[in-house]
Amino acid sequence: MNLRAYRSEIQWTVVVVVLAVLAAIALWPRDHEQRSGPAAAPPPAEQVDPQQRSAAALQPCPSGTGGPAELAGTTVQCQADGKPADLAGAVSGGPTLINLWATWCVPCRTELPALQAYSTEPGAIRVLGVQVDSGPAEGLDLLRALGVHFPNVHDGDNRARAALRAPNVLPVSFVVTASGEVRRIDPPVAFESPHEVRAAVERTLGGQ
Repeated sequence: MNLRAYRSEIQWTVVVVVLAVLAAIALWPRDHEQRSGPAAAPPPAEQVDPQQRSAAALQPCPSGTGGPAELAGTTVQCQADGKPADLAGAVSGGPTLINLWATWCVPCRTELPALQAYSTEPGAIRVLGVQVDSGPAEGLDLLRALGVHFPNVHDGDNRARAALRAPNVLPVSFVVTASGEVRRIDPPVAFESPHEVRAAVERTLGGQ
């Protein structure tokens, strides 16, 4: 084989290798893009025994249209029936207290019954619990044990937590005003009585 033929063979070999690499890249799975893209779907909801939901006896999740712009498109799982719920719609139509909690959070176990007692008082605004960082089945068991029945949703992928820009502490609560403004209750301390809840809500609403 002369030198010219040898060089030609090497050149064709390089071309074939380059084309093969480009084809492999084109067919490479794009799992990362699918997970991190803006249109990424939420992970499948954990399956919970319907009898467990029935035993918890939670009130149905509220629904509506509109709501705070920062919560638009935030899908959570209603703990009463396991169906997807739109967080913005759930807090639309009137003032709402949003409470973030987890099963492992010790202060939450004191606060949840206080919120339940407040939710049944005359003049109380709507209360919506958002369970984070723990499984829905665990959450249902805890709510049943504590006698908590106000509506609750499960935030399995932290979308609600991110949309609310919640601090890395639990429990933490927010008040959604009648006009759709989201206000955090500060300081984020655990409520121990319905009186404390009412005082914090009135202070945060500021007469609105």
